[in-house]
Amino acid sequence: MKISPRTHLHIRLQNLAFTLLFLAVAGLLGWLSTRYSAQFDWTAGGRMTLSEASRKVLDMLPGPVKVTAYAREEKALRSRITDHVAKFSRHKPDLTLQFVNPDTQPDKIRELGISVDGELMVDYRNRSERVPDATETNLANALQRLAHAREQHVVFLEGHGDRSPKGHANHDLGQFGDELGRKGINLGMINLAVTPDIPDNTDLLVIAGPNVNLLAGEVKLIQDYVSRGGNLLWLAEPGDLHGLAPLAQQLGVQFLPGLVVDASTQLFGIDDPTFALVAEYPPHAVTMGFDAMTLFPKAAAMTAEGESGDFERNVLLSTLRRSWTETGPVEGKIQFDADRGEHEGPLTIGYSLTRPIERPAPAAAEGQPKPEQKPKEQRIVVTGDGDFLANSFLGNGGNLELGLNVIHWLTENDQFINIPAKTARDRSLNLSDLAASLIGLGYLILLPVALIATGATIWFKRRRR
Repeated sequence: MKISPRTHLHIRLQNLAFTLLFLAVAGLLGWLSTRYSAQFDWTAGGRMTLSEASRKVLDMLPGPVKVTAYAREEKALRSRITDHVAKFSRHKPDLTLQFVNPDTQPDKIRELGISVDGELMVDYRNRSERVPDATETNLANALQRLAHAREQHVVFLEGHGDRSPKGHANHDLGQFGDELGRKGINLGMINLAVTPDIPDNTDLLVIAGPNVNLLAGEVKLIQDYVSRGGNLLWLAEPGDLHGLAPLAQQLGVQFLPGLVVDASTQLFGIDDPTFALVAEYPPHAVTMGFDAMTLFPKAAAMTAEGESGDFERNVLLSTLRRSWTETGPVEGKIQFDADRGEHEGPLTIGYSLTRPIERPAPAAAEGQPKPEQKPKEQRIVVTGDGDFLANSFLGNGGNLELGLNVIHWLTENDQFINIPAKTARDRSLNLSDLAASLIGLGYLILLPVALIATGATIWFKRRRR
């Protein structure tokens, strides 16, 4: 086909118009990319995006958050800090990051106590938290501590062989105590035989499985604390209450004789029948939206009987139907025996108690009307087992999350309920020696040989044509 000069001119004009339009579109896309951004995380487990727990914490922080990184002019360090903080700032645009070279401000560094290159200082509403290393877990925990409107004081009873929140033995609560500390909750210990007074700033008193009888005076102090409206967490154990029977009577809770055994555990590969499973939860603020299975080793069942004052009692934890209270030795083949006074499941192993109380009204300024006295809710939780929070069993199922929910509810921080503890993602790949050998043989020998053989076959066939 012969192209005339006119047709040739039209083709050139079309090519020129296409080129100009293409450049205009490319320029427009480049301009839009400076004002809008879209990111997609295709990594395993979403490593480059915030977890749901971190997003919930950020949602509880209205107002700007300032992060100051004290890091030297080292590109790799500053880039790592920027990447971690950027995950938070993408969800909360008013979270800003500023770098300060510690070598330029030595006096301020000494005043702040900065000792690690790359340490962060997070500021929110005139309060600060130090973060030694820029990881999502550390930042989220610091932000959650700042989200507390005031300091929280949780006091553990000691002096009777109780489980310690600072202990490292299998039966202690050291790991759980460390997690509470990371959440901004101050932990204290009190021996009522030495200090016969529970501090007024106590937000929660914890009785964690004493092994020695409490003195009558100590029990009276605890009862008075409850009568005044103090919040209480009682982690009881099967058997002897070690002098706390008057407290159980005050709360209207009765512990059943025997040990809870659960035949359902065999379905989950647990051979010990003294491990009770809780898989379903009644409607309650502590367990709202919580669906993880929890494990309670050696638990005692309870019933709500007798007077409980003006407390409202609600079932918080109950076992599965194939459980019962075993009053005999747990050895060999065991079975339910109603003639021995055993109770058949489902069994209650946790109660929550609430009642409205009056908080003291603040003093009114001169010439101003007296502020209205606002009601407050007293909260108490009694469980028939404390092992589920012990170092040995804290990592089973949802034990840790349930424990945190209970503490947050008892300290009246309902907004923190169902914010799970952030755990490190497992990025390790464990292979047996045989599997590693097969992979090495396949990729280092068989695959290269196959490629060479394929290439040689194709080359010979083409030469024969």
